[in-house]
Amino acid sequence: MSNPTPGVESSHWYVDDRCLNCDIARQYAPGLIGYQPSGDYGGSSTVLRQPANEEETRQLYMAAHACPTRSVHPPANEWAPDSDPYPMALDEDGIVLLCGHASAQTYGATSYLLRRPGGTAMMIDTPRWQPALARRYEQAVGKITDVLLTHLDHVAHGRKYADAFGARLWIHEGDLHSRPDADSVIRGQDPIEIGPGVIAHPFPGHTKGSTLFIADEKFCFSGDAVFWSRSEQDLEVADSVVYDSIKSLAESVARGAEELTFEWVLPGHGSYHRLPADEMRRRMRTLGQRAATYPVQEVDYGKVRY
Repeated sequence: MSNPTPGVESSHWYVDDRCLNCDIARQYAPGLIGYQPSGDYGGSSTVLRQPANEEETRQLYMAAHACPTRSVHPPANEWAPDSDPYPMALDEDGIVLLCGHASAQTYGATSYLLRRPGGTAMMIDTPRWQPALARRYEQAVGKITDVLLTHLDHVAHGRKYADAFGARLWIHEGDLHSRPDADSVIRGQDPIEIGPGVIAHPFPGHTKGSTLFIADEKFCFSGDAVFWSRSEQDLEVADSVVYDSIKSLAESVARGAEELTFEWVLPGHGSYHRLPADEMRRRMRTLGQRAATYPVQEVDYGKVRY
C-alpha cells in the first residue's frame, strides 16, 4: 500500500512517494514491504499487507526507523512509544549492532556498531546525522574510538560523527578525495590491522578505495562490494553500480575468496547474512568466477539483484 502524499494520515501502514528504492525497508520487513516497479529510482517499496501480530508490527517499526526518507508510516502516523529498536544487536553475543536511521545522503546505506574488548566500539559507515543519535549510540556501546568508511559514497556525516565521538575517521587513499579531512588513511593494497582483531582489506572495484573491514575473522563489513542477495539466495556484487571497474571487482572477490575468513557478510546495501566460514569461502569463489563474466554496464540502480 502506497500513499502519494507524504504526511497524509492513513488508517493503515503505508509507504509514501519519497521512497528511494534503497531496499532497507524490504530487508527488515520481508513479506510485509515489497518492491513495485515505477519510473523513479527503478522502482519503490510498498506495503504488501498489514501486520497480523506483534512480531510483524515490530518488523515494520524496524523498517520505519531505518528508512532514509522516513517514508514508512504507521496508521494515522502515530508512532508507538519506545518503537525505535536502534541500536539493535544483530548477533547472539551483541558484538555487532545495527544503527538504523539510514541517511538519504548515503542512499540508505546500513551502518553498524562493532563492540571491542575493553568496552569501546567502532562505527562502520554512518547513519543520518543527529546529535541525539550520537549520544544514543555511545550510551549503548560506550566510547566509540573509530569511524570506518568503506568507500566514497558512504562518507556523509563521517566527520560529524567522528568529532562528536572524539574518534579517528578512516578511509582508503583511493577515495580520499571524498573525505580529505580523514584522520587515518589506509594506503596501498595490503591488509593492515587498524585495531585489535580488526583488519582493513583494500578491495577495489566498486570504487578505487573500497575497503572491507573484517573483525575477529567473523564479521565482514563489506560496504557496497559484496552483499547477500535475497532473490538469488547467494553472495552477489552490484555489477550494475560500479564506479571503478567490474574487472577489478571480480579480481578482488577472487583474491578475497582465498585470503579472507568470515561468517557474516554485513553490507551497506543488500542483505546481511551468516554462513559457516567454509561455506562463505566457497560462495566467494563461485562469485569470483561469475563476476569475471559480468560485462561493463552503465550505472543503473534499478538492476541490482537485491
